[in-house]
Amino acid sequence: MAPKKNSWPVFQFEENKDTIYLLHQWTQIVGKVRLKKSLWQNHSWHVSLYVDVQGLTTGLIPYENGVFEIKFDFIHHELRIKTSNGTRDRFALGGQTVASFYEQLMEKLRFLGIEVKIHETPNEIPNPIPFPKNKKRIMYQANAAQSLWKALVQVQNVFSVFKTKFTGKSSPIHFFWGSFDLAYTRFSGKKAPEFTGQVPNIPMAVMQEAYSHEVFSVGFWPGSEDFKTPIFYTYCYPNYPDFQKAKISPEKAYWNKDMGEFMLSYEEVRKSSAPSETLLSFLQSSYEAAAKSGKWDRKNLDCDFSHLDK
Repeated sequence: MAPKKNSWPVFQFEENKDTIYLLHQWTQIVGKVRLKKSLWQNHSWHVSLYVDVQGLTTGLIPYENGVFEIKFDFIHHELRIKTSNGTRDRFALGGQTVASFYEQLMEKLRFLGIEVKIHETPNEIPNPIPFPKNKKRIMYQANAAQSLWKALVQVQNVFSVFKTKFTGKSSPIHFFWGSFDLAYTRFSGKKAPEFTGQVPNIPMAVMQEAYSHEVFSVGFWPGSEDFKTPIFYTYCYPNYPDFQKAKISPEKAYWNKDMGEFMLSYEEVRKSSAPSETLLSFLQSSYEAAAKSGKWDRKNLDCDFSHLDK
């Protein structure tokens, strides 16, 4: 019998960094449109994007004449806009700068009757350049964008399995364009100490609301110039000392003191004999450590619906 093909794509930051930079900027623009047109949801859940069958989508956004959706299509490498009135428009991702992407999107939205004005400075990025002024010529690589999306699809599936094992309040599995990561969060139900950390170019009130309650979060991050390793991370807030000392699976997982998170490289997961199971062991062992440290009521928060699948 032929060995089972590994469907987790090879993904390295250094080879894909130009496309990651562009997508980080572009998703911020699209995400800010969703932010401006949507009603506030707790912990900023109204701003995020979602993995779908072609790339990333805003999901439905309300506007004056109904609803609309903006989608990054990483199969055909286009940005697509559709409205509930049956109108639509699109433009190619290839050849765009940050400025031209911003200009085209705003023009297309106006053409479709969608009026919106966004804050033109990126969030959570040091020394940001306003979108209309960012005319750097950086090549969009279709293969890099598609590899990132295919990795997100695999991660989405594993996070979805992990999500089923918790009956307390938890977030959607969503892509945050500020930090540029796919994330999922569980809540213990208890309030947390007021957040006092610093995040570049994001209001303190937003961060304090995001961390108003005790959380355990997991995510996938494709890396940055300062940290060039695509990684999975887990953390809790408050950051209990006992959590930091916990033994986490698999053996290659480690505590990053500077980031205040447990980490496991994407490559370690991808090259393992069972990537999904390896990632699940990282998520579950981290959750158990966080829940133990925070004295979560696991009897009433944990669940197992596997018997309903039969």
